[in-house]
Amino acid sequence: MYFFSKNIFIFALILLGCGSANGQVTYYADILGHGFRQATIVQPSDYEGSVTCTIIKKQTPEKSNKAVLYVHGFNDYFFQEEMAERYIKEGYNFYAVDLRKYGRSFLANQKFNNVRDLSEYFADIDTVLHIMKSEGSDKILLSGHSLGGLTVSLYAAARNGNELFEAILLNSPMFDLNASGLKKTALPVIVKRAEKHPETAISAGISELYGESLHKDAYGEWSYNLGWKPHIVPPVNFGWIRAVHLGQSKLSQGLQIDKPVLVLHAVKSIDEKKWSDTFFTGDAVLNVQEIARQAQNIVGQYSIQAIPGGMHDLILSRKPVREEVYTTIFDWAKRNVK
Repeated sequence: MYFFSKNIFIFALILLGCGSANGQVTYYADILGHGFRQATIVQPSDYEGSVTCTIIKKQTPEKSNKAVLYVHGFNDYFFQEEMAERYIKEGYNFYAVDLRKYGRSFLANQKFNNVRDLSEYFADIDTVLHIMKSEGSDKILLSGHSLGGLTVSLYAAARNGNELFEAILLNSPMFDLNASGLKKTALPVIVKRAEKHPETAISAGISELYGESLHKDAYGEWSYNLGWKPHIVPPVNFGWIRAVHLGQSKLSQGLQIDKPVLVLHAVKSIDEKKWSDTFFTGDAVLNVQEIARQAQNIVGQYSIQAIPGGMHDLILSRKPVREEVYTTIFDWAKRNVK
């Protein structure tokens, strides 16, 4: 997969360089409005056909050489405008990427979330980081949520010695498969079968109540596109399960990361079968004990902190909780992104 990813990256740079006389990316107004801009980056085709990723950005009012790149999670895309504004207030140019087959980058020939190796995302991250550097961001915080957190961890280990970032922030990284539909006893069978039948699908096993705890039209306070982040999570392919499992196995064996890492997660996991306000008090997607345990397999300078009252996506928690999250992030970043 390294050879495949490296060539995707080289091809992406060629496309960027040919896009205009000065090699700059052409941005358009983003769906969020409020000064957010986006650009589509064409990547080489894969086993499903055409592939793109999307860069979204909003810059600080005053020129800054600091920036953050946010990588979203599974069944997700970038919509967290409040988070972006908090980074901008702290002097960070804000960038996000909608990875291939998610959100703004989803194409009609694709199945949502469908990858066979998490390293397929490395080309998207490489491309956006190079664009950020070309636009004047010298000090970059690389941030990943859930599956994005696992992907960013693997990416960082693969880029040791050639990093384009100063530090890594992991928001409830997917360091363990905890979905009820993916019983651990069945996992070896699924992983083996995925080698020849990667398109076989199975329930993701994530309760629709988690989505309802977030969206303003149900019990939550956030507005986002339910076509791109549906309450009922689409089935996942065996190939996707194998990709995540292999990534988590690499972590279990130890990941050498030569930049500072901050791992944040909720204090507790919850497993409610009916709606209650308990959903606002814990992680309804992952096992937080496994996050904390697997995070210790990072070889390097890392910190792990549990956030009382945190939900799975910590920055979508209730306001007092996310204020604590932001305080924790920016206090740490002041010491590590210089």
